Amino acid sequence: MKGLILSGGKGTRLRPLTFTRAKQLIPIANKPTLFYVVEDLIEAGIEDIGVIVSPETGDEIQQALGNGSRWGVEFTFILQSEPKGLAHAVQTARKYLAEDPFVMYLGDNLLDGGIKHLVEEYQRGQADSIVLLTPVENPSQFGVADVDEKGQIRRLVEKPADPPSDLALVGVYLFNPLVHDVIASLKPSARGEYEITDAIQGLVDAKRCVLAHHVRGWWKDTGKPEDLLAANRLVLSRIQRKIEGECGDSRIDGEIVIETGARVTDSQVRGPAHIAAGATIEKAYVGPYTSIGPGARVDNSEIEHSIVLAEAQISNITRRLDNCVIGQGVCVKGHTEGPGGNVVQLVLGDYSQVKL
Repeated sequence: MKGLILSGGKGTRLRPLTFTRAKQLIPIANKPTLFYVVEDLIEAGIEDIGVIVSPETGDEIQQALGNGSRWGVEFTFILQSEPKGLAHAVQTARKYLAEDPFVMYLGDNLLDGGIKHLVEEYQRGQADSIVLLTPVENPSQFGVADVDEKGQIRRLVEKPADPPSDLALVGVYLFNPLVHDVIASLKPSARGEYEITDAIQGLVDAKRCVLAHHVRGWWKDTGKPEDLLAANRLVLSRIQRKIEGECGDSRIDGEIVIETGARVTDSQVRGPAHIAAGATIEKAYVGPYTSIGPGARVDNSEIEHSIVLAEAQISNITRRLDNCVIGQGVCVKGHTEGPGGNVVQLVLGDYSQVKL
């Protein structure tokens, strides 16, 4: 079985962060989202992985992943010249996929519990396709499934005005080669895309077995800043305490990772939190559900429930930073004598500068 990771798209909902980086490479707990996807595929025994990339961010994705040797896998990079939908991405990868079954995994999705159990279910040979579902509060914004009592898909609708259920398709799909014939017959949807929901519905209409599994634990599509922060909280909630950096005259409470080369001085860090190598925390408070990137610096400031990317600097902020996404190389500065007490929420693109 092969893997197919979709890492294209322009990430418009994550701007300004995606003006300078691929959305799949924004770090969650100091690791790019895309790397979690690769690890899920490897844990499921998949070592031959195709990666769909776009003209805008393809070089960056390839540079981040390399040739796969660091994971013991082989990557094949496939250019999708235009974002014409998920089914179009599969069609673009047709030559690579050949006649092999495959797992398609959206590169900006995070999934608790992995996919090994789905691959094992598929390999038992009872299904032509397996899809993953989860209940959502706003099904009209997703592809929605109607499932029978045996767990088979009866009907799929893309972003319906009148949803048949609250079960949304999650960005993981298992297919056999039959799906290629269905995709070849598809017409663009009203939004001009070749929809994967239409492809799956085509399999259902052809009386093929499409099984539905429910997400074990949680799932996050990291397409918006609030989703990034929620995913960061969920991943950090699973970390275990590991202190390898320096912690002079500081209070370190809870499940916290402080990597080798990080330095915490005269500060308080409350977990769960992740402090990357080379980061400096001085006379500061770093609260729960915060990740501080490599080489970043926080001094004379308070921050919690936030993501701080590599080499960012936060200095002399008298108001607490909360629910922030601070891009790489950003400089946020204040004045120690300034007014305090208020909470500030920021989403800042790479290498920007802000004075508070």
